[in-house]
Amino acid sequence: GFLDTTIKAFQLGYAPDQKDFLVNRLSEKGFNSKYIEEIGLSNKNGHDFFTNRVIFPIHSLVGKVIAFSGRKLGQHDFGPKYINSKETPLYFKSKVLYGMHLAKQHIRAKDECLLVEGYTDVISMYQAGIQNIVASSGTSLTEDQIRLVKRFTLNIKIVYDGDPAGLKATLRALDMIVEEGLNVR
Repeated sequence: GFLDTTIKAFQLGYAPDQKDFLVNRLSEKGFNSKYIEEIGLSNKNGHDFFTNRVIFPIHSLVGKVIAFSGRKLGQHDFGPKYINSKETPLYFKSKVLYGMHLAKQHIRAKDECLLVEGYTDVISMYQAGIQNIVASSGTSLTEDQIRLVKRFTLNIKIVYDGDPAGLKATLRALDMIVEEGLNVR
């Protein structure tokens, strides 16, 4: 249900169901196989790490791609629902909020940041016109992520899922956000 403009804004992609599609393309462009493995795009066998998955690039604050997350397409596909890039010198998941590169100007303008759990939550709401939104990407909210929001506003609204895990995460996040001196709803 994502529009082409939304797909382009978030640079969404697809990793084909081929074990060496990306590795071969990168090798053709002169990238060293050891480097491809070090940044988490291939495994130790030299095969693509992401296969048969929708790919969510994770961007730095200035909009550069620093990591990836891949979501399997069907319930019967092999492996976990999401797989993520490993941490690198460029990517520390505890310091990044998904979508912040697009949301920061909207957060400043509205003087409020909406915080959700996942990538598709951000993308769906962004497409619907709610663009002051970021995600903790399925990980527990961290102090570094709260401080990142604090650079743009002192107001956070938590919009996590209403399931038991979401409620538990909300209660934990509330305390952390208050401790950092922000207003939370």
